[in-house]
Amino acid sequence: MKAVYLKKSLALFAVLIIVLFVVNCSSEDGSDGGTTSSNIVITGSIGAFGEVNVLAHSASQSIEVSGDNLSANVAISSTANFEISLDDSSFSNQLTISKDVANAGNQTLFVRFSPSASALGPVSGELSLQSNSATTRTISLTGVGLSTAPIININVSSFNFQDTPIAQQSAASALFVDGNNLSAAINLSVSEGFEISLDGTSFSDVQQIASGTVNNQTTVFVRFAPTELGDAMGVLSLESEGAETAEVALSGTGIPIVHNYLTFDKERLAFGGGFNQSATQTFSLHDDVSNIETIKMYVKLTCPTGGCDEWDVYANVKIKDDASGELYELGRYITPYWNDNSQLDRGFEFDVTDFKSLLSGSAELRIRTECWNARGYEVTVDFDFIEGTPDYPYYAISRVIAYDDWSSSGVPYGTAHSMDLDKTISIPANAESTHLRTVISGWGQASPAIGGRTCAEWCFRTHDVRINGVNTFQHDMGPLDCASNPVNNQEPGNWQPDRAGWCPGMVVPYRIDDFATNMAGNTFGFEYAYEGGWTNDGQNGNAFYATSTFVVVKSNTPITKPVVTD
Repeated sequence: MKAVYLKKSLALFAVLIIVLFVVNCSSEDGSDGGTTSSNIVITGSIGAFGEVNVLAHSASQSIEVSGDNLSANVAISSTANFEISLDDSSFSNQLTISKDVANAGNQTLFVRFSPSASALGPVSGELSLQSNSATTRTISLTGVGLSTAPIININVSSFNFQDTPIAQQSAASALFVDGNNLSAAINLSVSEGFEISLDGTSFSDVQQIASGTVNNQTTVFVRFAPTELGDAMGVLSLESEGAETAEVALSGTGIPIVHNYLTFDKERLAFGGGFNQSATQTFSLHDDVSNIETIKMYVKLTCPTGGCDEWDVYANVKIKDDASGELYELGRYITPYWNDNSQLDRGFEFDVTDFKSLLSGSAELRIRTECWNARGYEVTVDFDFIEGTPDYPYYAISRVIAYDDWSSSGVPYGTAHSMDLDKTISIPANAESTHLRTVISGWGQASPAIGGRTCAEWCFRTHDVRINGVNTFQHDMGPLDCASNPVNNQEPGNWQPDRAGWCPGMVVPYRIDDFATNMAGNTFGFEYAYEGGWTNDGQNGNAFYATSTFVVVKSNTPITKPVVTD
């Protein structure tokens, strides 16, 4: 039995060897086994079709297509706006080449660009060739669709111009215009406040591109010429017969005309080294202020060679009132520790419109810094006279009290003194507006401290302005958040803690007190009353409040100065 079983096993093994041999031979000769690849073969290329009118066709381009061992037909398709054909006569978006024809050799495939009515401008597409078991082949297609209808082409849809002073013009911006299939001139018109030109020189609100050149590119120059203050919106319209109107949105902001006057220019102020703490000069300012709405003064500090004063010192700018010979404080500031105010584009800014009656023609100005070393500062002062519609065309101003030359020439606080803080003020009969303008800053670290704060630099106090003996206006000498001062490069100075109503490296605020009525023809009593309840014990020096107060009247008719008497 064992011999029979062994013989049968050997026979089966021999049959298996024969079968494996046959199968292996079949795979090697390529007739079976699945290892033969299939390919779609493309010969040639298709370039860009260029410009073609919509609803028309380009000339066809061709490639050769064949198959390599394809087992399925070749499905060929093109995306919208492109068409394909095998005879260069009947075109469609889809066709098929049978696998046998493809495997037999090259077949010519024709492709053309046929833009639809909406296919204007650059158009992209794709040609796709697919067959089962073969890698899909794609070819990119491009063309440019042209309209057959009249059309105006522009290269931008809007212009936003830079801020421009009234009655002046912005820089011109260029608009490129051309047409397709236009037969009539292009008429251009622009809204009020804007101007157009074809040569960049002669501007107006209308222009025309002649019919003979409308289909060529033309440069149109557009600029902003505001007639009113504020934001302006407009439209540039381009019209030609048979074409849809083209429009360009226009915008800009009209700003006031500004007349700038430079006075002191890097005037060196210091103590010692051949320099002085003050400088006085006469300058020519704007002659006619009848159409000036606002006057701004700017004080720019720069550090001389060797650096700035390391202390925060009292400083101001004054103007001489020729009628009285008195100096009026235009603005007060405290210098930064160690540095200048270059972090502010134009330095410290002051609204000095209240002094309009003095700030015209020839004006004598004085600048002063309470520096006590030879470094000091270079001081530049300039003025902007800003045109507009004034609230009133006529202004007049008088000095009420002026204890403001130095920090220590202020009114002593917490002790007896002989300074006159009581005045009588008479207002002209034609006054239509009356207000007080006060600048006040405390100096000294006298004791006893109030809530841990010495006076008058640090202690928070509230002062009253009494009119006819009645507390009418209040001045809060509270914190101004010194740590947020943009002039913050004052290290190692003690600039961040809050002072009483001022900060190092900052303008000392001017406080405006408007009367409820115009006070025309009235005479009234004025008294500046510092908050009481505190007496200097003399243990830590003196305390002072440097104070200046002015009375300002305005009118629609020429007006004289208020009269101030003791």
